[in-house]
Amino acid sequence: MKQKTPASPSKWPTQVRRRDGTLVPFDIGRIEAAVSRAACEVACADPDMPGTVAVTVADALGSAIAPVEKIQDYVEARLGEAGLDDVARAYIIYRNRHAELRSAKALLGVRDELKLSLAAVTVLRERYLQHDERGHPTESTGEMMDRAARYVAAAEDRYLPGSSARWADQFATSLRRLEFLPNSPTLMNAGSDLGLLSGCVVLPVDDSLRSIFSTLGHAAEVQRCGGGTGFAFSRLRPAGDRIASTGGRASGPVSFLELFDTAARVVSLGGRRRGACMGVLDVSHPDIQEFVTAKTQSPERLSHFNLSVGVSDSFMRAVERGDVHRLVNPRTGRTVAKVSAVELFDVICESAHACGDPGLVFLDTVNRANPVPRLGRIEATNPCGEVPLLPNESCNLGSLNLARMVTDGRIDWCRLRDVTALAVRFLDDVIDVSRYPFDELDAAGRATRKIGLGVMGLAEVLASLGIPYDSDDAVRLAGRIMGRVQRVAHETSEQLAAERGPFPAYPDSRLTRPRRNAQLTSVAPTGTISLIAGTTAGIEPMFAIAYTRAVVGRHLLEVNPCFDRMARRRGFYTDELITEIARSGGVRGYRGDLPADVRAAFPTAAEISPEWHLRMQAAVQRHVDAAVSKTVNLPEAATADDVRAIYLSAWKAKVKGITVYRYGSRQGQVLSYAAPPPQVPHADLEFSGGCVGRSCEM
Repeated sequence: MKQKTPASPSKWPTQVRRRDGTLVPFDIGRIEAAVSRAACEVACADPDMPGTVAVTVADALGSAIAPVEKIQDYVEARLGEAGLDDVARAYIIYRNRHAELRSAKALLGVRDELKLSLAAVTVLRERYLQHDERGHPTESTGEMMDRAARYVAAAEDRYLPGSSARWADQFATSLRRLEFLPNSPTLMNAGSDLGLLSGCVVLPVDDSLRSIFSTLGHAAEVQRCGGGTGFAFSRLRPAGDRIASTGGRASGPVSFLELFDTAARVVSLGGRRRGACMGVLDVSHPDIQEFVTAKTQSPERLSHFNLSVGVSDSFMRAVERGDVHRLVNPRTGRTVAKVSAVELFDVICESAHACGDPGLVFLDTVNRANPVPRLGRIEATNPCGEVPLLPNESCNLGSLNLARMVTDGRIDWCRLRDVTALAVRFLDDVIDVSRYPFDELDAAGRATRKIGLGVMGLAEVLASLGIPYDSDDAVRLAGRIMGRVQRVAHETSEQLAAERGPFPAYPDSRLTRPRRNAQLTSVAPTGTISLIAGTTAGIEPMFAIAYTRAVVGRHLLEVNPCFDRMARRRGFYTDELITEIARSGGVRGYRGDLPADVRAAFPTAAEISPEWHLRMQAAVQRHVDAAVSKTVNLPEAATADDVRAIYLSAWKAKVKGITVYRYGSRQGQVLSYAAPPPQVPHADLEFSGGCVGRSCEM
């Protein structure tokens, strides 16, 4: 295409009128990028063409305010005049696709200036955006971010009066750019009557009806606000144990689990989202076998609970040696039975193979890292296991979007540093503005001021850099990223402590330098906020390249955005390709013609051997204060022996918890393939040096 001599840029528009009537600065680069995308799809290799077309369009528009539709009409016309019919056709298809997306969002009644996916907008409309009395959204997606930013930034005035407006602008900018997102309750509840902004709490369950039902009421309050709840049922006396006050017999922990599950289901009917709970039982409890097999008896049983067994190092060593294991009545402290550790461990693994539960929490590893051991021993975690907490402690979670930290094919370490520091400040402010539903939560949350800053989008970053998830390079890069996040988070917390004072329980901590927060980093599954951000969840690999997602009662076909962009840019995208990939989810087993580097860079969870799942989790855990939510996804053909090997290797790798999920082992899983996924052979698990099936909202 012949190069056109441009008119003076002073004769171009200075502003563009968007479809909602707002004005934004004119940017010729956006026109060039859109034409370039269309050219890539049809393998048009002229490097000068997109820029030439963009200049031609800008010249033709003149200096008046340009409506966005007029700009797009001019692009189509100029491509046709230049004889670039294939590029014009690709551009028209792209334009029509986005028009259909806008129409779908309009039917939902949502203004979306952030240009989110339809699945994300659907979720936001149902649960996050504020509504009028008729149920219509009263704010746009960007205005939701502004609301959260303003409300949280109000805390800044407590320390420097008049500073909140400046911080609100910085918070809102980062949220609108989807560089960082806090946990769901913060986005939902900031500035609303429901003032709880924490993502999760752990509530005490002591061995009395008064304690049990008091906790049940407190759990309902937290769940009503959208928070997750974790419980340790290990202090409850076993089934059949005598009750001195009545002469009756105790019903045991599992019966109360069912009570809490029923309450969570009832609260969910009128709450902000589906109730998510974690139930932990110590491996030495006499009712451990009933607990372990609770979900294998019925697919609907305990549907609002994830289950984890709290295991000790001594139990795991007994499994290795083939020793006996003592079961102890928590009421009396007496040994009531001795069982084979191997046989009990086999039951745990068989149940996890059957339904994904229970996972394991390595309590000794958790408590060796407990920052405030004088306040008590940690016995439970939040619903997905990434935050071990003391009774009544809460945690404000947030995640950095690593996909937004890549510039020109490289990690932008300076940007990662700046957004990390801003996110720590945001999450610390959340503690000050959150309104807790009862005093015990308020006191415990402010005593340690724990936050949990993590990451999402790791798999997308690796794919965009051409690094296979199951490779040494990927494991090293993940560790380096999380190491940088942890270091900056600690430095920022120390600076905040100098300005505002350390957390009140600091004198009881094992920390050697004052920090504002006892705990700073944690990697959550980011089920919902990664959907909003349009990236991959937590540090998980891609579940699939094309898949079906269950979203608030709907099933939506989705294509991984990173793969979609790469396929279009490199000119091999076709609807037929996506349809074929959707049958099995991945590209490594695709029989058609695909570039070898694309096959390597886009593995799915089921195509990755368990060894690499665990190596990734262990590498990240080394740079995390709390824990890492990570699911080892297994193909349908995996065996209970595979689960056994994974659980033993996870303990040796010094992670704080482990979850497996065998594809198809639970009805109603959130993500699914159109056809069975590929089978991955079992790999021996040796170390040198979750969340498709589980509840993983955040």
